[in-house]
Amino acid sequence: MKLACRHISKIFGEGEKATRAIDDISFETTEGEFLCILGPSGCGKSTLLKIIAGLLKPSSGEVCYSGNNHAGPMNSMVFQEHGVFPWMNVMDNVAFGLEMRGVPRKERYARSLDFLKRVGLSKHAWRNPHELSVGMRQRIAIARAFVNNPEILLMDEPFGSLDAQTRLILQAELLKIWSDHKKTVIFVTHDIDEAILLGDRVLVMTSVPGRIKDVLSVGIDRPRDIDLENTPEFLALKTKIWNSIRLEVERSMTGDHDDA
Repeated sequence: MKLACRHISKIFGEGEKATRAIDDISFETTEGEFLCILGPSGCGKSTLLKIIAGLLKPSSGEVCYSGNNHAGPMNSMVFQEHGVFPWMNVMDNVAFGLEMRGVPRKERYARSLDFLKRVGLSKHAWRNPHELSVGMRQRIAIARAFVNNPEILLMDEPFGSLDAQTRLILQAELLKIWSDHKKTVIFVTHDIDEAILLGDRVLVMTSVPGRIKDVLSVGIDRPRDIDLENTPEFLALKTKIWNSIRLEVERSMTGDHDDA
């Protein structure tokens, strides 16, 4: 499945209080691509992702899908905060989307258990979320997204609140699951290292109003791991991305931006 954003803009508020969050954003994904969206805090990355997910309506522009349809949903979204249901055990959290689609209990549990194994949580299937660490709860959200078999997976800084060690582990787990299933992934982050480690391409956004400033191909062979960060290829690309985004970060810190 491919996705195209065509001239997407979003304005919040009206009149003198109107704020243009994102402005005239257009891009396309390729089949099975891992696309990272990188930008300074408050540049509209999450707003763009919510529009793609159908959670927000754009003020102008459209989101178009093309490719083969299948039985799963068009997209699934993973938020920065894990978003699990505290009143459900781990298994029922992961199986929730399948239950909403009418998948029989035996089948949805079997499919959910497979993904719980992939994220290392099968031994905790019948525990409640409050008994688990923050990183484990985020694994639940990732498993739930993949088990729904979406055409496109949308991830809004899913590792942003985690400690560095847990973050590295979950990045590796995500890449392994993605390589097995080759879903199209749109991954929002503000971390340059993460964008290079995970992405096929990196879409760099400006400060508010968010526009596309640059699109860079990572061009580094997979599989990738933390050792990559010491290579000349990684350091050269990191410097290139930082040079592209540095001014935007400074503008976001000083509040120097254009409103609607």
